[in-house]
Parts: sequence; C-alpha cells; structure tokens
Amino acid sequence: MKILTVTDIHGAYQKVVEMVDKEKPDLLIIGGDLTTYGSVADVQKALDLFKQVSDNLYCISGNMDAKEHDDYYKQSGISINGIGKVIEDVGIFGVSAAPISPLRTPYEISEELIESILQSGFRDVLSARVKILIAHAPPYDTAVDIVRSGKHVGSNAVRKFIEKEKPDVVVCGHIHEARGKDKLGPTTIINCGEGSRGYYGIITIEDKTINVENMSL
Repeated sequence: MKILTVTDIHGAYQKVVEMVDKEKPDLLIIGGDLTTYGSVADVQKALDLFKQVSDNLYCISGNMDAKEHDDYYKQSGISINGIGKVIEDVGIFGVSAAPISPLRTPYEISEELIESILQSGFRDVLSARVKILIAHAPPYDTAVDIVRSGKHVGSNAVRKFIEKEKPDVVVCGHIHEARGKDKLGPTTIINCGEGSRGYYGIITIEDKTINVENMSL
C-alpha cells in the first residue's frame, strides 16, 4: 500500500493534484490546514478537485481550518478525527486542530480533548496490523515541533499517546519550519512540511516493511 500524506496546503489545492499525479498513491490523506480561514465552500471546492484524481481520501482539519470543516468531512464519510478506518490491514485514525496557544488561531482545543479524540479513533483500529496516526499538531519535544526560536511547541497529549500506544507511524504538520522525521521508541514520526510549497510524505507498506519518506514536487 502506498499512502500520500499532505498537510498545510493553505489553499494551494492544485499542488495536491500534482502530487497525486506524480505518486499514484492507493490512499490520499489530508492532515490539516487545507485552507487558511477558509469556508466550507472552499473545502467542497478542494475535495471536488481531489476526488477527480483519488478514489480513496481521508481528512482532518488544522488550526487554520474550522470546526465546521470537520463536520463536513464527517457528513461526507471521509473524517478520521476521532474516527478510525481500517483499509486491508492498515488502521488510520486522527485528531484535528492544535493545542490552545497565544496565537488564538481558529481551531484550537485543549490537550484533554486531544487525548480523548485520540483514544476514540484508536479504539476503531485496534484490530489492524499497522496503525497510523494523523495528528495536525506534532508531539511535544521532538525534532518536528521546533519553531525558529528553538522552542518546542507541540502537543503533550500527542506525545503521551505515542509513548503509551506506540503506533507504527505518526503524520503531522502545523510547524512549517520543522519538516522532517523523528522517532519515539518504535514509532516513526513525519512532519510533512508545507504542502503549499510542494512538500508531502509517502508511506509505503509492503508485508512487514514500513517505509516513511519526506518528498517534494
């Protein structure tokens, strides 16, 4: 199975089409910040475009999106915010938004709620051989949550969940300048970087081998 993951698109919808055309993935996952203060109509426009190139699509929202976007994804059957989907033997689940911050961006939630949403989605994929978490916010105190000042600004709840449940892969974004990879125990973590700049991630699963790579157009 080949999975294309992209975050922080911020309205650059055509970039995603180009990624799919290049990679021909089995599954496309949008990891938040599809828009920047966008409306549900903007989300509909983007998804109509993506569905022309991908039959298998799942989404969470980011901190620059809105709670209403999650509602639309859920109504459309493509939400993985607190919901798990098992495709073949691969379980995919997620959590939208970002922790509450001084920036007061549109979609911020408490660490307690992040933890609850994570556990809800995880319950749906317990039977899956491979487990992949899609979290817009990166785990705290890792190589993928560092802002330019050098400060770690990720989610404590996401980190605690990883340490406890040990998913195989965690996909995140949010901190544009922290594009890259890290490990927490057996878990591989990838910050996809800005999709608006042509950055994305590829997860390839073949038998017992899981390969995770940062990619660009």
